[in-house]
Amino acid sequence: MQKENILKIFLACLLMVVSFSTPAISQEHDQHPEPEQHATHQESAEHDEVGAIDTEEEVKEYIDHHLQDSHDFTFFSDAETGAHYGFPLPIILWDGGLKVFSSSKFHHGDEVVEADGQYYRLYHSKIYKTNAEGDIAYGEDGFPSNERPLDFSITKNVLTMLLVSVLMFILFRSLATSYKSRTIPKGFGRVLEPLVIYVRDDIAKPNIGKNYRKYVGFLLTVFFFIWILNLLGMTPLGVNVTGNIAVTFALALCTFFIVQFSGNKDYWKHIFWMPGVPVPMKIMLAPIELLGIFIKPFSLMIRLFANMTAGHIIIMTLLGLIVVFQNWIAGPAFFGFTIFISIIELLVAFLQAYIFTLLSALYIGMAVEEHDDHHPADNEDIPVL
Repeated sequence: MQKENILKIFLACLLMVVSFSTPAISQEHDQHPEPEQHATHQESAEHDEVGAIDTEEEVKEYIDHHLQDSHDFTFFSDAETGAHYGFPLPIILWDGGLKVFSSSKFHHGDEVVEADGQYYRLYHSKIYKTNAEGDIAYGEDGFPSNERPLDFSITKNVLTMLLVSVLMFILFRSLATSYKSRTIPKGFGRVLEPLVIYVRDDIAKPNIGKNYRKYVGFLLTVFFFIWILNLLGMTPLGVNVTGNIAVTFALALCTFFIVQFSGNKDYWKHIFWMPGVPVPMKIMLAPIELLGIFIKPFSLMIRLFANMTAGHIIIMTLLGLIVVFQNWIAGPAFFGFTIFISIIELLVAFLQAYIFTLLSALYIGMAVEEHDDHHPADNEDIPVL
């Protein structure tokens, strides 16, 4: 019955989100010129003309822009007027002291911002120190050589994660409160309850064992956090949090630390000195097992990042092909493919949250498992052939 409820809930979420599953193509160019030996503020302003996306290069630029984080939250842009509809986010820099100002200063005709006698410029979504003219110098490797301050800004991805965290706190706080006065939750808690039970009984309990209760909170947090972020990535908001490798790295790092600090003596014994294995093999296998400690969280990081990024690229590419071909055959065909892939991506959004949670529970279970090592020499009941 629990699995049937999970399926019903997933199908209901699918119907609610499908109408918003296709990201809209924004009508804006990349704001920065191609790398040259020196790029000035005036050259950037000449290049920063907003128009309709109608070439392969412009489609590629937009896909790259969609996958990147940004210092403002733009809902959509007007191709005719070049107006951006959204809101700026705070810029927080540490450069010999704390410097705080609005990201709107980078977009209102004055891309070079002066703060306490220092000049800063937003270039390819990164903030560099410049002179008053906004010059960007390049090294031999073709990358900007300007100094970069420590950037603690609230970006679009950071804001999204904070909002999702607050949303999860409110939902689960309401669910926990409802149990104090009744055995069956009310409202949206009835949707959350079977998912919570599913993570507890079908993921945590069978993979971790008798000590599963202390890890259920972490597994629930990871599951819902990744799932909600994946679903937001399918909306026209242009949010791509789980397609940011820094975010997936942080999530995998949490699993890594929990596994290592939860590991018992049997866990470390089977890594460095496997029982029942000849000594030469122990010496050969120990480095491989030690390397496996780091490969497991690395696989968690890459799997989530690659799958979500690939999904966004495919959807944006199909939408871009509509613009590039511009005929009555390609338009409906590629739009149909886009809807089809978007529906599949909704399934992938749930699946990736499930896989990350399942593998985390599996790795924790391997660390806390109690091993009973039996050897033929220690057991007289085992016949010798």
